[in-house]
Parts: sequence; structure tokens; C-alpha cells
Amino acid sequence: MEAHRARPAGATTLKAVTDQQQHRFERGTDGPKVIVAGIDGSESSMRAAAYAAGLARRQNAMLALVYVQPVMSAGAALGVPVAETTGEVAEGLVNEIRTATERLKDIWNVRWEFHTFPGDPYNGLVTAADELKADAVVVGASESAGHRFIGSVAVRLVKAGRWPVTVVP
Repeated sequence: MEAHRARPAGATTLKAVTDQQQHRFERGTDGPKVIVAGIDGSESSMRAAAYAAGLARRQNAMLALVYVQPVMSAGAALGVPVAETTGEVAEGLVNEIRTATERLKDIWNVRWEFHTFPGDPYNGLVTAADELKADAVVVGASESAGHRFIGSVAVRLVKAGRWPVTVVP
């Protein structure tokens, strides 16, 4: 004997819900197509990149590795050439990524791109994720004690609520 339950007032059927949703744009219909990983050379950002690479490999997604180049800092105010220094950091990151990719190319095949965006880390990653039409964002946990007061990039990305965000310790 089958038990029939009364539908609560106002409840809709699955068909009604899916009919309402069919005209909306959906990102990543079968898993993510673009995964953005923020890197800055820190250990946690490199672990985040490795984690994101594993996700990209398993999902056959494009891995977009993003380095945000600071626009202005205290060093720039004192005459230190920030653009030159951050350009060297970006170049070093690209070389490190290429070396790792070459070493693993016969084992794992991951499609990846390297991008740099100017700005502070939060706004740079938001710009990158928007421009690259990211389906997910992966970042390393903050290693700065000051973020307890002003909020880490990861927390700010999660609060933005625009993409699934994974924070790698």
C-alpha cells in the first residue's frame, strides 16, 4: 500500500520550478568550465593553484591562474619601482608554473592560462573572474594577521556571493 502525503499549501512541483528556471542563464551546466585561482607566490596560494589544477583536470575545465599586480604601495611612494618589481614576480610565477606543467605533462593534462590584473587583490580577482566568466574561484587562506581586522580576500569573495569560492589552507 502506497502512502500519499498531502502537498503543503503553496508547494510547487519540480516541473513548475524547472519551467521557471529554463530561461535563465546558467554558468557551468556540467561542472565548471573556467576555474580562477588567485596566486601571489605565497605557499597557500601555490597550494590553492595545485588544488584548482586538480579540479580543472578532473572537470576538463580551463584553469586561469591570476596574479594581481599592486598599483600603488608604500614602496612606490618612496620611489621604489613597483611596476618593475611586480612584473618580475609575475614572470617568476609564470616560469614556476611552466616548469611544473612540463614536469607533469605526460601524467596530467591541464589546460591553463596565466593572467595579470592591476589593483588590489580583491578587486583584481573580481575583475578577473568577471572578465574570464569564471564558474569557480580558488584562493589560498590569508597568511596575514592584519586580515582579522580588515577581512581577508577570501572572506570578501565569499561575501560577494557571485561564484563558488574554495579557500585552501
